[in-house]
Amino acid sequence: MSKKLTKRSEDYSKWYNELVVRAGLAENSGIRGMMVIKPYGYAIWEKMQAQLDKMFKDTGHQNAYFPLLIPKSYFSKEAKHVEGFAKEAAIVTHYRLRATADGKGVEVDPNAKLEEELIIRPTSETIIWDTYKRWIQSYRDLPILVNQWANVMRWEMRTRLFLRTAEFLWQEGHTAHETRDEAVKEAEKMLHVYADFAENFMAMPVIKGVKSESERFAGAEDTYTIEALMQDGKALQSGTSHFLGQNFAKAFDVKFLSREGKLEYVWATSWGVSTRLMGALIMTHSDDNGLVLPPKLAPIQVVIIPIYRKDEQLKQISEKVDEIVKKLKAKGISVKYDDSDNYKPGWKFNEYELKGVPVRLAIGPRDLENGTVEVARRDTLTKEIVPMEGVDAYIENLLTDIQKNLFEKARKYRDEHITQVDNFDDFKKVLEEKGGFISAPWDGTPETEEKIKELTKATIRCIPLNNPTEEGTDMISGKPSKQRVLFAKAY
Repeated sequence: MSKKLTKRSEDYSKWYNELVVRAGLAENSGIRGMMVIKPYGYAIWEKMQAQLDKMFKDTGHQNAYFPLLIPKSYFSKEAKHVEGFAKEAAIVTHYRLRATADGKGVEVDPNAKLEEELIIRPTSETIIWDTYKRWIQSYRDLPILVNQWANVMRWEMRTRLFLRTAEFLWQEGHTAHETRDEAVKEAEKMLHVYADFAENFMAMPVIKGVKSESERFAGAEDTYTIEALMQDGKALQSGTSHFLGQNFAKAFDVKFLSREGKLEYVWATSWGVSTRLMGALIMTHSDDNGLVLPPKLAPIQVVIIPIYRKDEQLKQISEKVDEIVKKLKAKGISVKYDDSDNYKPGWKFNEYELKGVPVRLAIGPRDLENGTVEVARRDTLTKEIVPMEGVDAYIENLLTDIQKNLFEKARKYRDEHITQVDNFDDFKKVLEEKGGFISAPWDGTPETEEKIKELTKATIRCIPLNNPTEEGTDMISGKPSKQRVLFAKAY
C-alpha cells in the first residue's frame, strides 16, 4: 500500500492535488495547464453530465454544437466581452506546417497565414449570436433554447486540476427571447436548476445570489451565481447564469419582427457549469483517507470483496454474491464484485476507500455460515454486520441515508461558517482565523469592493437572492449601506 495522503489540516492544497492523482481522477498532461481526465474521473463527470442534460431537456432545452474557432473580428463587436477574455485568448494564425530545412523537425509555413486570425473559443456567445442572426426573423422563431456540451480554452497562468485549467469541459446554454421579462425568468430558472443539481445530487449546499457589477460575466447585465463553501473555508463559484439583455443582439444585429409588426432586438441569456464541479465535489466531502462520493454521482455505489483462503471458499462466496448483485442491479444500484487475486482484501479496502465508493460489502466463509454480511459505509467509516437476507433493501436505504448525511454535514459546516461582522478589524480577524462567508455591510460602490479585495484578497461572492434591506455603515468608506453582502476568499 502507498503512503497516506497529506492531511488536510497540514496542507490543504497538497492534499487536494495528491487526492486527484492518487484516486485516479486526473493528471497533468505534457502541455502546460492542461489535464488528462482519467476513466474514473470521467465516469463521475459523465454522471454529472447525464443528470444535468436531463434537467436541461426537462426544462425545454435542446442540444446543438457550434464551431471551436471564432473569427477575431466577432469579439471586437462586444466591447465588454472582448475586454473580459482578451488576456486568456489563444489564437490560431496559420493553417499548415512544413518540414524544416534540415528535415529533422517542423515549422509553421509562412505562406499559410490565415486571412483572419481565429480565436479558440473561451466561450461561445459571439459565434452563436452570429448564427442566431440567420435563425431569427420573427417572434414566431422565439424562444430559442439551446445548450452545447463542449470544451473551451482560457489560457490561465496559474492552474490546478479541475479547478482552473487552460482547457476544460463544460456546458453552455444560450437562449434568445422575445421580451426582457422572459429572458430574466430564463436566467433565474437555470440558476435554480443548478442549485437543485448541486444540493440534491452533489449533496453540496449553495447560496443563490447575484454578482456585483465588477464580478459579472463580461457582456452581461446581471450574473446569477451559486456559491459553495469548501472545507478550507474558501468559496467556490459553482455555476453562473447570465442575463445578457440585448447586448449581443445589438452587437450582431439580431432583430425580430414583433407581434406589433416592429423590428426589435432579441433578449438573451447564457449559463454554464464546468468540470470545476469535479473540484467542488472533491473538496466538499472528501477526507484524509481519500474521496467521499455522494451515491447519486458515484460510478460504483457498492463494491463487494470476498474474504477467502481456498478456491472452494471463493466459489461458494461467488454463488451467493451473484444473487446479491442481481438484486442490487434490479434496484438500479451500480455494483462491482472484485474477486481479483492480484491484491489482498486489505489493499482493496484501502483502494475503494481512497476512491470514495459509498458502500463496501465483505463476505467470508463465516458469513456464509451465519447468513450475514459486513457492511461498511464510506461517509462515516463505520461497519456493521447485517443479515444477508434482504441486504439489497438495506443497502438501498443506506445509500439514501448516506446521500442525505453528506448534504447535512456540508450544510452544517457552511452554516457555522457564515459570520456577521460590522467593522473591518472583525472582518480581517474572521477572514484569517475562521474563514468562510462573511456577511458585511457594503456601500454598493466598486471602489470600496476593490479596496477590500486589495487589502484582504476577499471578494464579494454574491448578493443573496431576496436579500433584506438593512441600514448600516460600510466598514471601509463609512458611507451608508443598505444591505449586507457575502464576502469570502475564493478559488
